[in-house]
Amino acid sequence: MAAAVSYASSWALQLRFATIPSHSGSPLVKLSPNFSSNLRRLSLPFLSWNPTKFRHLLPPKASVESLEYVIEPGTKVKFQKDLNVPGCTESLVLLGTGFREKTFAIIGVKVYAAGFYTKSSIKLSLDALKGKPTGAVLEDSSLFKSVYQAPLDKSLWIILVRHVDGQTFWNALNDVISPRIKKPTAVDESALSTFRNTFQGRDLMQGTSIFLTWTQHSNMLVSISSDGFPTEVDANIESPNVTLALFDAFFGDSPVSPTLKVSVADGLAKNFS
Repeated sequence: MAAAVSYASSWALQLRFATIPSHSGSPLVKLSPNFSSNLRRLSLPFLSWNPTKFRHLLPPKASVESLEYVIEPGTKVKFQKDLNVPGCTESLVLLGTGFREKTFAIIGVKVYAAGFYTKSSIKLSLDALKGKPTGAVLEDSSLFKSVYQAPLDKSLWIILVRHVDGQTFWNALNDVISPRIKKPTAVDESALSTFRNTFQGRDLMQGTSIFLTWTQHSNMLVSISSDGFPTEVDANIESPNVTLALFDAFFGDSPVSPTLKVSVADGLAKNFS
């Protein structure tokens, strides 16, 4: 029994969020009822899932969108279409939603939903997007770089659909940021330290909101709240390399949430059609 508990704890500590390729047809491995039962009995906090907590977020059966919000279809989490984000002087508009998933015992586990917001004036900043369909936006990495470089506020709203401790969440972020910075400077190291300290020691419960807001090329604001919508900025990450690396992790050639990138590409295409 002790060995089993130790093994389960090791899994919980080493879990990382990972992008999972989609498959069609029957599963490669069929899990036995005993395996599924034993997995549930482990009751790992990281994998805790309480569907009733998000029952109020479920859309009407005939619709996933209203005049005020959009439902992310993979997690059924609600995102407002217009939003006032901590640290931004003007409201932002939703461009797309998605979710992040990781593997656990060959099972895909959704960890959080995400919505990407920008100022509505983005239409005035990206002439290169005019007339391009969703597929063309996805294939042209320079277009997403143009979104990043546009001189306007952008924000990623993450809503956890599982309980995650702060250290695990930071490790997942660092796993996609650090490889993208080949030779970190003292400024980069300081920014990463600030970023890490913002999450360490936090208990990020299901339903926690995390905002990552790019206000300038070298600045990113972090706001976290496990009790309602965040109203203040918890940290200012000042490093052009770190802020770009995080943006690239979501919208570069190997995005951690392919569903988010596709949805945002579709939103951009519709805005510029």
